[in-house]
Amino acid sequence: MDKKKAARLRRARKARAHIRRLGRPRLTIFRSGKHIYAQVISSEDGIVIASASTLQKDVVAKLKGTSNREAAAAVGKAVAEKAVEAGIKEVAFDRSGYRYHGRVKELADAAREVGLNF
Repeated sequence: MDKKKAARLRRARKARAHIRRLGRPRLTIFRSGKHIYAQVISSEDGIVIASASTLQKDVVAKLKGTSNREAAAAVGKAVAEKAVEAGIKEVAFDRSGYRYHGRVKELADAAREVGLNF
């Protein structure tokens, strides 16, 4: 594992330890070069409550690409709608060690617009 990935995973581990103490479901993301993924995971048993990604045809139907801010916003909106539908309104944002800018920020802002609080 290279130094950059190891540092990201170290930051993620520290943040997840804090989130675990909060006891709220977490909205976690994974960002790759081509896609972005988001899941709402239960705090008690670690079960995925809602998920969305740029691999889903309904999410990327009207988008130009899958690795841009517009796609991240669509994923954030989709995962937030599913979470609110499942009765989840309060989550902790787990950015998986990524900096809060660009695609990560767009996903978070779109999720907040739909009704998730974090």
